Amino acid sequence: MIAAKAPNNNTLIRWLTYLMFMMFAMTSDSVGEIIKEVKREFDVTNTEASLMHSLFMIGIAFSGLFLGFLADKFGRKNTIILGLSLFALSCYFFLVGDSFSFILGLITLSGIAVGVFKTAALALIGDISHSTKEHTGIMNGAEAFFGFGAIIGPLLVAWLVREGVDWKLLYVIAGGLCTLLIVLAWKADYPAHSLGGTPKEPINMTRSLKLLGNPYAMGFSVGAFLYVAAESAIYVWMPSYLVCDAKDVAATFSCYTSGPDKWLAMYAVSVFFSLRAVGRFVGIWMMQRLNWSLVLALFSLAIMLCFIAGLVGGKSVALYTFPLTGIFMSVIYPTFNSKGISCFPKHEHGTVAGVILFFTAAGAAAGPFIMGVVSDAYGGDAKYGFIVATVFTALLFVGLLYNYLYNPTEKRLAEIETSEYGQNAV
Repeated sequence: MIAAKAPNNNTLIRWLTYLMFMMFAMTSDSVGEIIKEVKREFDVTNTEASLMHSLFMIGIAFSGLFLGFLADKFGRKNTIILGLSLFALSCYFFLVGDSFSFILGLITLSGIAVGVFKTAALALIGDISHSTKEHTGIMNGAEAFFGFGAIIGPLLVAWLVREGVDWKLLYVIAGGLCTLLIVLAWKADYPAHSLGGTPKEPINMTRSLKLLGNPYAMGFSVGAFLYVAAESAIYVWMPSYLVCDAKDVAATFSCYTSGPDKWLAMYAVSVFFSLRAVGRFVGIWMMQRLNWSLVLALFSLAIMLCFIAGLVGGKSVALYTFPLTGIFMSVIYPTFNSKGISCFPKHEHGTVAGVILFFTAAGAAAGPFIMGVVSDAYGGDAKYGFIVATVFTALLFVGLLYNYLYNPTEKRLAEIETSEYGQNAV
């Protein structure tokens, strides 16, 4: 069990966790804007440019599955500091990066680092929660701050490019924030953590692999894969889908006749992330009062309809419906994470968080990469990639509709509520 800590200390830990999410979102969710610059600077194809996103996510997936147990074995604080240190190091090396292959190497290292400290942070949320409902609320709060970082990052990249400053400065700024978080994490008093392992069941990579056969871990993991594959389609490829001429900077948004349309096309990713961030703060309230499975089923339906409308109606319709998906996507991933992790005892939260993170990152890596390959196969038109993404949204809706109708986790969550939190509400 986790030793109880004073409420004010838990508040400090919660805010540090929120800031960690915001910091790395500044880089990870700026990738759509960065890809446009990388394609021009290094003259690479859609498939090659998508490696900026895919390799980052592969790094997260690798560390989530194979290193997720570190948070359970060595404690949340030590693992968080290790991951943040690796991330800061990779960011600072962007100062000397001048080749596409070197940058891809740094991107991969930063992904591994994120996987290490994020699994520990996700496990830490369980340590400071007093019920599964509070766990879901804090998770939505963490993802809301992630949303803030996702707004700040693309805006900062756009401003840097407009001012003629190298986009790599974004990573240097993120490295500085990360260094500050390392100091704060080192000074903070984290909750005491019990290992929970036994000689018969040691805490290691093998236990992570065993969870691949657990229906609760796999159900939420597959859901996370489908959701993130659809979500990353928006922030990775929407900028490419909405541009009028990808090769001519002056004609990038020339096909939009009105001023508001041009503005929205330029800042569509930021609008998407803004709606997602607002929705996550609303989600903190929603998930305390409403049936989470019904909310997710209805919101996944809305996402699918927005994707279909953006494809059928073309750029002029997608300009509005694609960013609008942010409000519906807002609560899905943090709820997947929370409910999936909450199906397990607290001493296993780091390991199961790593497994879900593996599938999260796999979806974020595979989805945009497949979209890039399909788009290149049809002359580089991003529309064909979004057809693939729409299939992801349809599968997600089917799965969440099943979850609402049959509620397969109700009994398990009730058991964990009683054994881990000493309460009855789920």
